[in-house]
Amino acid sequence: MMPPETCWMKNTKTDRSSILVLGIGNTGRADDGLGWKFLDELSTSPAEDLTVEYRYQLQIEDSELVSQYQTVFFVDASHTRIQDGFSIMPATPAAYYHFSSHAQNPETILYLAKTIYNKCPKAFTVAIAGQKWGLKQGLSKAASDNLRKALDGFHAIITSGA
Repeated sequence: MMPPETCWMKNTKTDRSSILVLGIGNTGRADDGLGWKFLDELSTSPAEDLTVEYRYQLQIEDSELVSQYQTVFFVDASHTRIQDGFSIMPATPAAYYHFSSHAQNPETILYLAKTIYNKCPKAFTVAIAGQKWGLKQGLSKAASDNLRKALDGFHAIITSGA
C-alpha cells in the first residue's frame, strides 16, 4: 500500500493535464443529463488546465484514464435532495464491485487506478440535485439552477488550487 504522502504525486513525464472532469449522465433523460451539461458549460468558460470526458456510466476501463491525472472530478445528477442543490465531496479509493464490469462508482475507479497503476489522484464527486427523470431533452428549472450553483462551487475550488 502506498504511503498517503506519495499518493497524489504527479509524474510530469507521463501524466496529462492536471485536472480531469468526468461528466456522467444521459441528456435524453431530462435531469440525468446534468453531468454532461456541466461539461458543456465548462467548455464555454475560460480555459483552465482541464480535460473533460463524457460518460453514460463509469466502467472499469476508466481507471486507466483516471490514473493519468493529478485531480479528478466525477460529476453526476443526484436523485437525493441536497440542501444547497449540489455537493462537492472528496472521493477515496474503495473496493466496491457491482456484478457487472459496467456502472461502477467513482470509489471503485479510484481503487483500480491505485491497485493497477499505482496512481491515486486527488478526487471529488460533484452531485447535482435533479428533479425530473423521464424521457425528455432539457433540464428542469430546479436542475438548471442547481447546475449554475455547482459550476460556481467548482470554479471556487479550482481557483483555490484544488
